[in-house]
Amino acid sequence: MIFESHAHYDDEVFDEDREELLASLAGHGIGTVINVGASLAGCRATLELTKKYPFVYGAMGVHPGETQELSEDGVVWLREQCSQDKIVAVGEIGLDYYWKEPDPVVQKKWFERQLELAREVGLPVIIHSRDAAKDTLDMMRALRAEEMGGVVHCYSYTKELAREYLNMDFYFGIGGVITFKNAKKLKEAVAYIPLEKILLETDSPYLSPEPNRGKRNSSLNLPYVAEAVAELKGVSSEEVVEVTRQNAERLFHLEEGHTDKTSD
Repeated sequence: MIFESHAHYDDEVFDEDREELLASLAGHGIGTVINVGASLAGCRATLELTKKYPFVYGAMGVHPGETQELSEDGVVWLREQCSQDKIVAVGEIGLDYYWKEPDPVVQKKWFERQLELAREVGLPVIIHSRDAAKDTLDMMRALRAEEMGGVVHCYSYTKELAREYLNMDFYFGIGGVITFKNAKKLKEAVAYIPLEKILLETDSPYLSPEPNRGKRNSSLNLPYVAEAVAELKGVSSEEVVEVTRQNAERLFHLEEGHTDKTSD
């Protein structure tokens, strides 16, 4: 079964068919989903999804683009939610300089605070980094992010930078972009990164792979990602699915036994 390590099923674009779509995943080979918070409202919706669907787990965090809404009270609330059984990570957190707002100073403040939160609660982090390669890595080094561990979501940088994250024992979230013809830099990075450090993800509803590029994304598209990774690695897509599932279960501490905690 495929492990979907990063989706946003709380997004309003799923309002019309969310229940039907999520109910269909198991029949298409999708076994586990991590729904990732990007705002405080998104985190609240994520909590509801984890309660409704046994196979959905959650991450609590505020995306850099939403950090203007964050306050210390918000961090206190996030910390409280992190104690819930089905919350398995702090994220997505990081830096995004693609947009001019919020100011990088604001983003850095709350990135640091949420990295500290992950340390406090003992959870791995899900890192968002866009057009902010140096600052992201510098902050993660300074704050010893390797002690929390985690995944660089939607990895989009070079294989040289991948080496730095491998030295920190981080995982790499690979999604639909790997299927794009112009994704040469990413393909080189994925060829270099050990399969044992790769997670499959969609970032649904964003970044649909070929042949569905431009359409709403969902976990149903993950086989395309697995096939693209398999081609680069010279292995079967079945092996990619199995190894990346084991990777995700290891990172998020969902090995056999842990998942039974929420069966009541």
